[in-house]
Amino acid sequence: MSLACVYSRARVGLESPLVTVEVHLANGLPAFHIVGLPEASVKESKDRVRSAIINCGYEFPAKRITINLAPADLPKEGGRFDLPIAVGILAASQQLPQVDLAQYEFAGELALSGELRAIVGEIPMAMACCESNRTLILPAQNSEQASWVKQAKIHAIEHLTQLYPHFARQTLLPFVVDKPIQNIDTTNHLDISDVIGQPLAKRALEIAASGNHNLLFIGPPGTGKTMLASRLAGILPKMTETEALEVAAIQSISNQNANAKSWLTRPFRAPHHTASSAALVGGGSQPKPGEISLAHNGVLFLDELPEFERKVLDVLREPMESGEVTISRAMHKQCFPARFQLIAAMNPSPTGFFNDNRSTPEQVLRYLNRLSGPFLDRIDIQIEVARLPRGTWSNDTQLNESSDVVQQRVQICRQRQISRQGDANAHLGTSDLKKYCHLTADDNEFLELAVEKLGLSTRAHHKILKIARTLADMANSEHILHEHLLEALSYRAMDRLLRHLTRSVTL
Repeated sequence: MSLACVYSRARVGLESPLVTVEVHLANGLPAFHIVGLPEASVKESKDRVRSAIINCGYEFPAKRITINLAPADLPKEGGRFDLPIAVGILAASQQLPQVDLAQYEFAGELALSGELRAIVGEIPMAMACCESNRTLILPAQNSEQASWVKQAKIHAIEHLTQLYPHFARQTLLPFVVDKPIQNIDTTNHLDISDVIGQPLAKRALEIAASGNHNLLFIGPPGTGKTMLASRLAGILPKMTETEALEVAAIQSISNQNANAKSWLTRPFRAPHHTASSAALVGGGSQPKPGEISLAHNGVLFLDELPEFERKVLDVLREPMESGEVTISRAMHKQCFPARFQLIAAMNPSPTGFFNDNRSTPEQVLRYLNRLSGPFLDRIDIQIEVARLPRGTWSNDTQLNESSDVVQQRVQICRQRQISRQGDANAHLGTSDLKKYCHLTADDNEFLELAVEKLGLSTRAHHKILKIARTLADMANSEHILHEHLLEALSYRAMDRLLRHLTRSVTL
């Protein structure tokens, strides 16, 4: 009887728990059993492994083979266990040189010829393997993304036959060398200089980018709302390598390979308004990330906001506050990061125009009431995007600022915030507001009076302070001045519109 133990890892959300692949060869009628809560894709691996071993010139043992995937209560899925099972069988049958397999972790799907195919979730696996101080052996197709994990020791192979020369010390597999991170892909960036006019909307967009504030554009069709929103990604500061690795890890478990040339660029997700709640926040019997997690450290753009179902929008309320989403199922509970910046666009009425006499105030109010108050309360900046005045096209002879110029200012402003409080202004807590958003007695009295007159909530009061702090940072001012408060209060277009309609309906 022979026994071999090989290490691999399962995929549970963004986690990669350790799985010990125990292989036992016993005398008796030839059989092949896999135990340890394997799903259908894992059970089918025995046919792939048998063909791969034979086609690689090895002998498949004519014995009673038992594969145990421990721990037994952890579900196993995918083809990633093909390689560790094959290595375990070859080691137990003494067809591989005697080596300390405890120093390695294996993952990879086998073709019938013995070639390795890519797996899903290589980045979380590389991170977990690095923490365990083991060497990871995985398919060559996954090696580039896995090498982004600093200090990870990785061997990339393309065929099962490459293992014997390595373990026999004949031809050692080289370690995958991580390449310097460069963000050189700028071809897909839309430039803000393409937007004609709309200086107030551009100003709001820069404020939102500088402080990571949520933003809502309200205006009739054709005023450039979508065009403005699509330019936000081009003026946001580049991600740090830690943030980029978090985004790449989410993409790796979602079958979306990150691009090495643009992985420092923040993600921009724009789901259609027919998207379901599960599509936005994630779900499934085996919970997977949704759009808000794919937009982690980036932008979530919701166009035609009132066309989304109200219950779909309301599921965003908790993640917008906490920066994460927890998906609970009977057998599983997964937590995914969801620290996204929301930007939305909408028309002021069902006909597109507020005063075209095609809809009554009651109809307009019914249309706007598709958005719940608590959801709107979580949007920092609400600004009206008006139609371009006559002569804008013919008089637009001056060159508009490019996204690169605006991004440099945004980067400087964001760096001030990071140096001062360690995070963007939009994420300041209650204690941080008292420390970094101090007002004079007169300004404090003015703000409290304005909040009372406008009927704003405490959350809106805090968001006005955060916007004012961002405006002060953009002006390189140490303290929040009165003009910063005035400008911050002006970004409440939705509140003014709803108040006006409510009075009209009441009268």
